[in-house]
This record gives sequence, C-alpha cells and structure tokens, in this order.
Amino acid sequence: MILDPMVGAGTTLIEAKLLGRDAIGLDINPEAVALAKKALEFPASLESYAAASTHRPASQQEVKVGDARDLSFLEDNSIDLILTHPPYMNIIRYSEGRIAGDLSNIGSLPRFCDEIEAVGRELYRVLRPNRYCAILMGDTRRGRHYVPLAFNVMLRFQNVGFILKEDIIKVQHNCSATERWRWKAKRDKFYLIMHEHLFVFRKPGEGEDVSRLRYSRLIDY
Repeated sequence: MILDPMVGAGTTLIEAKLLGRDAIGLDINPEAVALAKKALEFPASLESYAAASTHRPASQQEVKVGDARDLSFLEDNSIDLILTHPPYMNIIRYSEGRIAGDLSNIGSLPRFCDEIEAVGRELYRVLRPNRYCAILMGDTRRGRHYVPLAFNVMLRFQNVGFILKEDIIKVQHNCSATERWRWKAKRDKFYLIMHEHLFVFRKPGEGEDVSRLRYSRLIDY
C-alpha cells in the first residue's frame, strides 16, 4: 500500500496504477483531488500490470480530501511506502488563502516547519517499520539570501524518529518559475536555485538500536 498525503495532480497514484500497486492519495485542496481523480481515468496497462505481478487482484487507487496532519483513518503501521511533494512554504499559493490549513499559505519558516513536523509525525505512525518515506523538497530565497528550507524539513522528519537513508539531488531543468527569478538574480547578484532534494527516510525496525545514527540530529526541538 502506497500513500501520497499531498497528492496534487496525482502523479504518484498514476504511477502506482501503471505498476499495479494499491495506493491512497489525499489533499487538503478539493480542486487537486478533482484533478487527480480525472488523471486516473485511464485503463490500467495489462503489460505493466503483468510485469508488476501475475497473482494479484487488480490494484485500487483511492483519492479523497484530507489533511496530512490527521491520518486518523489509517491504522498504525499500515502503509508500505510514502511518497510526497509538499509545497515550498508560500512560493506557490495553491489555494490563494482560501483553505484553512493549506501549507502553501504559510510564509513563516518556523511555523511552516512546525506544521511539517506534525505531518512527519503522522507519516511515521502509519508507515510500517523498516519501510521508506520519500519527500521531495526545494529551497527558496528571501531578498538576496538563501533559505535552506529542505534541510529544515529534513531535520524535522529526523526529529519525529525517521532515519535519513539517502539525499538524492534532483536537478531542475526549465522550471516554470526560473524566468521570474532571473532578473532578480542579475539585479541582486545571486545564483538561481537549480536543484531540489529527494530525502529518503527509513522508519527503524522493531527494537532496532538507532542511537549510533542519531548524530545527524543537530538541533534539539
């Protein structure tokens, strides 16, 4: 069972369907949920399903409105893999302030990180031990100065118990926001941000001693 708690337009669930995997997607924005449901209206590929498994029933993908900070409809240790792409604070306001609780309306780094930690706590609870949670995050700027949003998010996920397995650098090509920043970069003499971080976290196994892996938790929240 795969979970994307900020499903957006449904990319994770589309890939799950192509691979014959069961998946749940939710988003706080009903417009995103409608987009994801529409995107899933295609017949599953018999070839991809056969490649994934020949002895499973047809996969199911469920999409609904929900808040990633409250996954009470899911039991503890019930999810096999989590993949999600949260908003980068208020760089893009997906609901333009219309939806209470939408993370994309938060412009304060400390408050955003507090809410992300609440998300991380729920993801940790529902993920099975020794399974993985992948979070794609980017950074931003305030004025001329770099704001390491991704690493703040990484620390908050470690704070709830996750262990960092990998930090995969995703190079951004032809980002739609690049042109908006280009003239500012020339004016204020800074580099354009051309990468994102795909953090792959692991939930420790039952009874696993992870004390030797906690050296990377630099900040006591």
